[in-house]
Amino acid sequence: MKTDDLIKMLAQDAAVSFRLAPMMWAMLLLGVSASATLLLLKIGIRTDIAEALFAGRVLFKLGLTLLSALLAVNLLLRVGRPGADLRLPALLMMIPLAILILGVLAELLTVPPSLWAINMMGRNAMVCLVVIPFLSLAPMVGAMAVLRRAAPDSPGVAGAVAGLAAGCVAAALYAWRCPDDSPLFVAAWYTLSITAISVTGYMFGKRTLRW
Repeated sequence: MKTDDLIKMLAQDAAVSFRLAPMMWAMLLLGVSASATLLLLKIGIRTDIAEALFAGRVLFKLGLTLLSALLAVNLLLRVGRPGADLRLPALLMMIPLAILILGVLAELLTVPPSLWAINMMGRNAMVCLVVIPFLSLAPMVGAMAVLRRAAPDSPGVAGAVAGLAAGCVAAALYAWRCPDDSPLFVAAWYTLSITAISVTGYMFGKRTLRW
């Protein structure tokens, strides 16, 4: 039997016995609910959120992180299916990256160079590097649990996508707490946090998602 035929057969069997998308959505909602509860009860949202929502940079950060989370989850919903074409959902992840680059360029053009480093470092860089991975734990554990019952073509890639989705979701939650609204800050520390979570997901996925 050819490999392609085997993959198609496994995919057909999986569709009958295990529906990936509903289970993934259920686990993600549980994970996001847990992370949001931790954020509200243990960390809290920024005290000036009502006023901040009228600021363009805040809306940019909230919208960008939400878009990233939705597109990353869209990719996650497909990565567990054997033989799935991931090119389009992966390409769509370039949209928030392009928007972020445009935001950074806009800031560099409108802010004096003497403030670039200050805006990039912000006030809570280390907090960002701790809280985003912390808030990503529940969604990533849920995603990994579902992927273990699926049949991803590449366990490492599937794990990385789980980490990416969990990291983007966590960033979207933390954006409501973070007082640093500069696109330079988001580009430096949010991206670094999400990358670290994605690498961690790759390492765990490579070991635990084999089939």
